[in-house]
Amino acid sequence: MLPVIFLMGPTASGKTDLAIELVQQFNCEIISVDSALIYRDMNIGTAKPTAQELELAPHHLIDIIEPHESYSVANFRQDALSIIDDIQFRGKVPLLVGGTMLYFKALLEGLADNLPEASPDLRKELEQQLQKEGLPALVQKLKALDNEAARQIHLDNPQRVIRALEVILSTGKSITWFWEQQKHQPEPFPYPTIQLAVAPQERKALHSRIEQRFSKMLKNGFEQEVVKLRQRNNLNLDLPSMRCVGYRQMWQYLDGTLSYEVMIEKGIIATRQLAKRQLTWLRGWQGLEWFDSDHTALPAQVKDFLLNKAFFC
Repeated sequence: MLPVIFLMGPTASGKTDLAIELVQQFNCEIISVDSALIYRDMNIGTAKPTAQELELAPHHLIDIIEPHESYSVANFRQDALSIIDDIQFRGKVPLLVGGTMLYFKALLEGLADNLPEASPDLRKELEQQLQKEGLPALVQKLKALDNEAARQIHLDNPQRVIRALEVILSTGKSITWFWEQQKHQPEPFPYPTIQLAVAPQERKALHSRIEQRFSKMLKNGFEQEVVKLRQRNNLNLDLPSMRCVGYRQMWQYLDGTLSYEVMIEKGIIATRQLAKRQLTWLRGWQGLEWFDSDHTALPAQVKDFLLNKAFFC
């Protein structure tokens, strides 16, 4: 059985460039593991691979939904497993690339089979309440109905709050009850994995990369991209898509609530905070082979490492 390669790392660590190099060297196909790249028409602010890069190395699971639509961890796991099966069937190696650690975790550990399906009608009702009354109203509702879930989830994430409300309202049981059942229903990943991580060794180097990338996004038309998104009547700052780092700050600048300079500062800070969370996940991850993003021989190092694996002999 061929392996599945995981290529993980914080934002701006050079994962995409390295993945494209690996596709040229090995019989791989890339699957994006990034909760921002799933959205259509969000290209510059998400650092989505360019048309030229995608021609060199096509990516699965990018540009699959509109910015106003929802996409859960369960959706990702189902889609990714189906694509992995297809790639393996064709005798190629799936190369999963990204920084959404929750997606990687769900692939490896599985999700509770008995977690209830989302109700479209209930979801629509809660989303309408979100738009009319705001997130604090939904948070208070969740605390009243399911205080245990309110203690465990990120209450600044509307998608998580709505999902927890969906579960308690549709089943009468807390989402944490379903999570507890999951512990007794292990669903291991069905393929062997080679797990790689890339990041600069120095924090300052990563911060510099983040600043350079944000500056490049601005030069490439990030502001105009968000202007076009704001012209839609179905987007707002409470949606997961508009909470992607950079988009929220640019939206607020266009609203007039942030100056251009403060927008840049806050956008960079938000990106740094994302990178810090990603690194925290990775430092607790077992079985990772680490590589320095800034090493001049990085592609050759990773290539040699993979060639030493029996799968690639």
